[in-house]
Amino acid sequence: MSEIAKAIIKYEDIRQLISNNEFIVSDYKEINYGLQFSIQRSDWSGIIRIYQNKQGKVKVDFSQLDESEDSRLIKSFSEEKFPFSNEVNSTLSHELTLPIIGSDESGKGDYFGPLVSASLYIDEKIVSQLTKLKVRDSKAISDKRIQEIAKDIRIICQDKFVIVEISAERYNQIYTKLENEKKSLNDLLAWAHAKAIEELLSKVECQTAIIDQFADEKLLLEKLQEQGKKLTVIQAHRAESHIAVAAASILARERFLNKLDNLGKQYHTKLPKGSSKAAVTVARQLIEENGKEILEKVAKLHFKTTNEVLS
Repeated sequence: MSEIAKAIIKYEDIRQLISNNEFIVSDYKEINYGLQFSIQRSDWSGIIRIYQNKQGKVKVDFSQLDESEDSRLIKSFSEEKFPFSNEVNSTLSHELTLPIIGSDESGKGDYFGPLVSASLYIDEKIVSQLTKLKVRDSKAISDKRIQEIAKDIRIICQDKFVIVEISAERYNQIYTKLENEKKSLNDLLAWAHAKAIEELLSKVECQTAIIDQFADEKLLLEKLQEQGKKLTVIQAHRAESHIAVAAASILARERFLNKLDNLGKQYHTKLPKGSSKAAVTVARQLIEENGKEILEKVAKLHFKTTNEVLS
């Protein structure tokens, strides 16, 4: 994998983590030996750089951040909540007993568009074909290539996958309900993964599932129903290193990209990914043309981006 591809994977992981904690994260730009991007909240902003050193390890550079409370918060996320090691958890090796189910989501860190989860079943025959296809984490693949490779994955896996899509409008309704119940976005993520896994288990027989760890392990297990509770569920950081999760991530991202594109066409505009300044600009244009209520239909309202749009 190239230096830039590794840096992009790290960027996407950081972007999701920081965005979930109400910071606005810009798109990245390439620099010598890596990339950089800006982060912002209210009147504060800072720059993070990611590069690969001579030993091949991806490093995150916080030297451009000041000594403000926001900077300390960003660094604390990195030190306490984010797995910056390049080492792949040994339990996620491809030698893990097959068959297995991989599950991943897309759209969590994007202001516009739906939240999509996908679960996919692989056995020895399928994993051999996916390996030839050079399936890897969707964050390391261009949007164009995702569209191409997702088509091949569907052909290889036939009907042995399930995609669950939650539109922005439905997402906002569920999120409001969860807030009233003193719950969080992680409850919604757990529900989406559990639903996809349960539906897949109605098509295939499997005893093990792998998913990226996004919250307390008990949360997903609580959402699984009768069939799912019989599974051995492995929740681990960087689960996308396993080909089953990587393939699921591609299917989820393809559905997200297609729905985002269709949603934009519906309102005669191109909806940007992420939650950068571009999202603020487009959201304001949509409001000017359609009224404030349009945000409920196209955007995830709990993002800090909404406050900036309406300010």
